[in-house]
Amino acid sequence: MNGGPPGARPDPGRTYPLATVGALIVGPDARVLLIRTHKWGDRWGVPGGKVDWGESLLEAVHREVREETGLSLSDVRWGPVQEAVSHPEFHRDAHFILVNVVARASTSAVTLNDEAQAYAWCTPAEAATYDLNEPTRRLLEHFRSHGFATSALRAPRLRGRTPDAGGETGSP
Repeated sequence: MNGGPPGARPDPGRTYPLATVGALIVGPDARVLLIRTHKWGDRWGVPGGKVDWGESLLEAVHREVREETGLSLSDVRWGPVQEAVSHPEFHRDAHFILVNVVARASTSAVTLNDEAQAYAWCTPAEAATYDLNEPTRRLLEHFRSHGFATSALRAPRLRGRTPDAGGETGSP
């Protein structure tokens, strides 16, 4: 409970876990995309970031990947959900709920933004030899075990009360 009226945004100064998304992207040649970022101690990881207020998980993963790599995704599948609390590899103290996906990209033409210093397309076996951050290592292990065998990301989205709905519960 955030202490405000139903549907109100939580106090931005409140300390609570951040919802984040990350995508292990498989290119047209079955190679996976890794990016190196200072946020994870210059280790290799996957594109991703915070879920914006009011944004669905699927919208967030598409936006983050597009912003960080210029890629468009298809066949987005559930990956493991992880939790990182004050993780020593991350550049600042934070508590994350990491919602991971595996997805396909139809091109390998990457355009990095300023959040990443480098990228590499490699086989999943080659990726395992990189200096990966721990959440990415676990995501890669999941992919190597399950591939695209998990369900498509079509989670129902439940809406709370909104001012324009007269207090009625919105449709999922």
